[in-house]
Amino acid sequence: MGEALVLSIDGMGGDHAPDIVVEGVNIAAQRNSDVRFLIHGDQQRLGALLDRCPHAKAVSEIVPTEKAIGMDVKASQALRQGKGSSIWSAVQAVEEGRAHAIVSAGNTGAFMAISMFRLRTMEGVHRPALAARWPAANGGYTVILDVGANVEADGEQLVEFAIMGEAFQRAVSGNERPSVALLNVGAEDQKGHEEIRAAARLIRESGVDINFHGFVEGDDISKGTVDVVVTDGFTGNIALKTGEGTARLVGQLLREALTSGPLAQLGALIAYPALRKLRTRMDPGTFNGALFLGLNGLVVKSHGSANASGFAAAIGVAEKMARSHYREEIARNLQRLASASAQSAAAKEAG
Repeated sequence: MGEALVLSIDGMGGDHAPDIVVEGVNIAAQRNSDVRFLIHGDQQRLGALLDRCPHAKAVSEIVPTEKAIGMDVKASQALRQGKGSSIWSAVQAVEEGRAHAIVSAGNTGAFMAISMFRLRTMEGVHRPALAARWPAANGGYTVILDVGANVEADGEQLVEFAIMGEAFQRAVSGNERPSVALLNVGAEDQKGHEEIRAAARLIRESGVDINFHGFVEGDDISKGTVDVVVTDGFTGNIALKTGEGTARLVGQLLREALTSGPLAQLGALIAYPALRKLRTRMDPGTFNGALFLGLNGLVVKSHGSANASGFAAAIGVAEKMARSHYREEIARNLQRLASASAQSAAAKEAG
């Protein structure tokens, strides 16, 4: 690869692909003309769409593939049959050094399985984690992980998630010292199960360079109490889906209230600028782009139902991560964690 930043795009993944994919690339290309795109998929369909999107066409190359992996295909099946698909080809481009990062709105399980198989995990990472952003009351957003890659996680793995989530937040937000906390049923030190308490002890005792806040509760995610909230994938996925459902419910109730009669409609017309701003803040697409952390390559997952603007947001995450030094930062803290774990194991044997 030359000096230009190259992003590998799964052109056929997602509920509305390839249309929104090419439109999203077009939006991203308008925002930043020095990024190049490898778009993997059906050459004829992608070519016709690029003809209607001149900004994307000027900076994109189509990589023809034979097939696409459906949204309902199991991860194991995708591994067996995925070769020659748009996801497989997009991941392979990063593996071979032809691109700096991958973006896909396709099948999450298939995307993660193929990415893990082709790229492998970083040294010192037991399991990768899926990190997402959630809008917060302070005007920014909270990074939460894991949101679905691992159903369970022990204390050491939670510390790895904390290390990776902190580096991710710094890369995407520019915050040099993001605060990190563990999600728990209470803020007190004695609360929670043993694994969550073990993770807190290990962070404090291992010497990892993290601005550790301690424990936070579920409502702290939307408050923005800390910049990064760490939990296992089972809890994190439920928290994320609950939040998304609540946001949709509030939006629906607001629409019903503002269309309930002539006076309500007049009030909605007067408040339209403020309502439009609120809709943007509540739109999951504004913060679209989750990252599989801990792999030997940058893997960004767009929401499968994202529109073009949402897909462009995911591309923006890939771009920021590719320009950052987050992998080096993660490696340094993982070395500190490994050293502390080795010393603890040696002390137990000696005792």
